[in-house]
Amino acid sequence: MFEKLIEKIPDYKRFFRVKEFDQHTDDLVRHHPETVEVFVGGYSRKGHPIKVIKIGEGSKTALLFGCPHPNEPIGAMMLDFLCEELTVNEDLRNHFDYTWYIVKVIDPDGTKLNEGWFSNPQSIRSYAEHFYRPPGYLQVEWTFPVDYKTLHFHNPLPETQVLMKLIEKHKPSFMYSLHNAGFGGVYYYISDDAPNLYENFHRIPHEFGVPLALGEPEVPYLKAFARAVYKLSPITEEYDYLEKHSNVDPAMIIKAGASSDEYASRIADTFSLVCEVPYYYDPRIEDTSETNMSRKESRLISWERSKQNLEFVKENFELCLSKVDVSFSPFCETLKNYVETGPKHLEAERNWIETDQQLLRRATVAEVFDSTCVTVFYQCLVLGMLRRLYNEALNIKQDEHLLERKRIIDTNFDEKIEYLEKNLNYRAIPIKHLIAIQLLAGLYTADYVQNLRR
Repeated sequence: MFEKLIEKIPDYKRFFRVKEFDQHTDDLVRHHPETVEVFVGGYSRKGHPIKVIKIGEGSKTALLFGCPHPNEPIGAMMLDFLCEELTVNEDLRNHFDYTWYIVKVIDPDGTKLNEGWFSNPQSIRSYAEHFYRPPGYLQVEWTFPVDYKTLHFHNPLPETQVLMKLIEKHKPSFMYSLHNAGFGGVYYYISDDAPNLYENFHRIPHEFGVPLALGEPEVPYLKAFARAVYKLSPITEEYDYLEKHSNVDPAMIIKAGASSDEYASRIADTFSLVCEVPYYYDPRIEDTSETNMSRKESRLISWERSKQNLEFVKENFELCLSKVDVSFSPFCETLKNYVETGPKHLEAERNWIETDQQLLRRATVAEVFDSTCVTVFYQCLVLGMLRRLYNEALNIKQDEHLLERKRIIDTNFDEKIEYLEKNLNYRAIPIKHLIAIQLLAGLYTADYVQNLRR
């Protein structure tokens, strides 16, 4: 039943905008009022209504939400399709004993700031030029309350409060936070070891020609259950890592709160899934053959490039602030956090690189690729936000010094994009395939949880 759904996914060429997701939701409840209920769970910081879709009357609750990071619209597209299927496909709906609560776009304000690249997602340049992502303390996914040692966060965003209320009221058995990576391969986070899921987790991406991400994990302290399958990591683990490898209070670096999975685990017996799918990939991301380079050498290359990028961004960010008041800008908030916390993150990473004996083994092709190429991709995203900040500043004040610096920033950005285009054999993955991967991973996990909790 699940596999047959793939045939129905349209061959999308672009991502929908927030107003289109809202319109589809309104159309769905208008055409199927007997099956679908929609209510406003709350409002964004800028007053945009956050619509919650309720489908089914099962004894268990499934909570699914898209765009917890606003540069990640694949999940919203998947949920848009899933809502339609759960509504019109009675066999699918009856297969599950769930009441489904679905939020297509939990951060509408931030998502709108990414819409400049939604019509051209095949281009790395377009993505980087129009990219936006807030700092952790303004991300829906990382602003749930937490008290741990010196870390105390009790300022959940209005959007986060929508999810908190849904979790508290409905105590979900299954929760799916829809994320995606920018570049790389597919990997998963789950709240508990679930060996029965791993065969499908490994099979599904390959059926759509997308590799697993077998390079370096996002952070050093992750616990791997299987290839490309990790245990969801609470903010407390980041705290402990920074406490071990940094010489300052970790709360001064983190500044954010807990994740949705952490919060749900306090309220209910919730099994959470995150399925990270990339927009672009290079076959090397799955190559586990050994190189002549150690992991330590590979990580040091990445560390040095990250340090250079941070210094470049810091210098130009501070110059911009000295010339024009751009404190109103969302890009200013993100870059301010980047330049303030970046040095301590780098210090902790360098200490880890120098002390972890596991980094002495030979690096795989995938790990070296992560450190030498994928790192540059993510640096382009920071530079893209710096360019957008300078554009806002120049709209306020035509300053010759700012214009000259903007040309230097553009050159740096162009050189990195050209490096990627020269050194990557990258392919933009069809949106249909990305939706299919997240859909199947979600349905198989929902089925697993349903059977587990009978």
